[in-house]
Amino acid sequence: MWCLCCLYSGEPQSPVELKANSWIQRTLCHLLSFSGLGNHDTEAVNNFISALDFTSVDYCSKLVENVVLSLVTELSQNPFNGFNSQQSTSSRVTSVSLLCVPLITLPDVMPLLEALLRYHEDGSEEVLHSEFLEAVNEAILQKKISLSESAVLQLWLRHLPSLEKAVLQNIENLICSQLTSVQEMACLIKQSLLHQAACHPVIFRTADEIFKNALLETDGASEVMTVMQVFTQCFVQAYHENNKQHKFPLKAYFPNNPHSLVMAFLKHPSDLPAAGLYQHLNHIAEILKATVEAEDIRSCSDLFENWFLFLHFGEWVDVAAEELLVSQAESSDALLWLLAFYYNPSDENQQRTQTMVEVRSVCDHLRILSRKPAVSITDLQTIVTGKMNIRQEGIKHLVMHLIISFLLFIPGGHAIAKEFTVHFVIGGHEIPEVKALLIRLSNRVRQLGVKYQRTLKVANDLLQKLNCETEFSY
Repeated sequence: MWCLCCLYSGEPQSPVELKANSWIQRTLCHLLSFSGLGNHDTEAVNNFISALDFTSVDYCSKLVENVVLSLVTELSQNPFNGFNSQQSTSSRVTSVSLLCVPLITLPDVMPLLEALLRYHEDGSEEVLHSEFLEAVNEAILQKKISLSESAVLQLWLRHLPSLEKAVLQNIENLICSQLTSVQEMACLIKQSLLHQAACHPVIFRTADEIFKNALLETDGASEVMTVMQVFTQCFVQAYHENNKQHKFPLKAYFPNNPHSLVMAFLKHPSDLPAAGLYQHLNHIAEILKATVEAEDIRSCSDLFENWFLFLHFGEWVDVAAEELLVSQAESSDALLWLLAFYYNPSDENQQRTQTMVEVRSVCDHLRILSRKPAVSITDLQTIVTGKMNIRQEGIKHLVMHLIISFLLFIPGGHAIAKEFTVHFVIGGHEIPEVKALLIRLSNRVRQLGVKYQRTLKVANDLLQKLNCETEFSY
């Protein structure tokens, strides 16, 4: 009505202006009469729409478009000039967000959803209705709508339950989908936009806390550990790709860890020459050992935080196991310490030393086997019989890690890999741990290049065998 009044010419100067005034008067009459009709006089509504030269379908579409545009424009202004001047700005925004709930999946309403999610006031209280925030998040998770990354980020920043639900659903999807490669897992993570959103420290640390609780509640389940490690890889990639001027310092993401340790872990094995891997592993071990064995370490929580950081970058454990078997270096104490700490973080120094002795004997045995022209399954039986019956779960998993690395990275191990898997992995109920390990190792092998194609095939064949066994057991 206001727009029509502005168009009306008080002193028409031509036949066109006279005709326009006449049309404006008729339209204003229709508007004025329509405003009091209520929702029951269908004929009057149709007459009104016809007077505007619209079909009912076009009219409804245009009406929604205009209303959305009007509200988006008002939301971009400060203060928000709502229809009812007696209400406060906050309550008007809250009302608009609540009115959007039934319309969330309507494509024409997307600009309004984006504008609402970006709208902020000076006050600390949330002005968007919780039902609106929950409904938008649910629509995103069910892939019924697609919003910009910035709008999704704002949603998760302003509504913690939505972020928690998004992270938990993503973890559940990754575990239940029976994915067999890091690439497949990374694709699912990137579709969720969580890795991009995690570039904001608040979101990263919230997601990290969920992973921490999931690990504690599942007693360190290998599936959860693998998901966390792939999520970390996706986050690191997104962090490096972000515009430098918008980056937060790494301390904001890992506030409880030494900066030098974080930087050492952030280097990816594929970024270093083969000759430099052993040296870098020694560097990581030196910093980590000095941190966790320091006399002034404050509490068990400090120990846990440094171990938890190590879990994020589990590919370095895989490289350490590989180097123990193939490296010609004389001293392997640093790598043994890394493996012992990774699998048994709560051990005292004396216990860890004993673990290292146990693991060294396994490595020595495997190195002897690696020099044999042919390896049989009975050659590994001694290790399995002697070490896999130990009560300490950490040592059992560590020994299995070394054996699987031997089967993949030592040519003689390829021939007996499937037989070992059938007898000692499937028969010994080690499927979840070995499957998670193979997913990581196959990704490591893929990065090593063409000359490791045979190794990659062995890893994929073993994964396929374990997947078939898992599906059969279900």
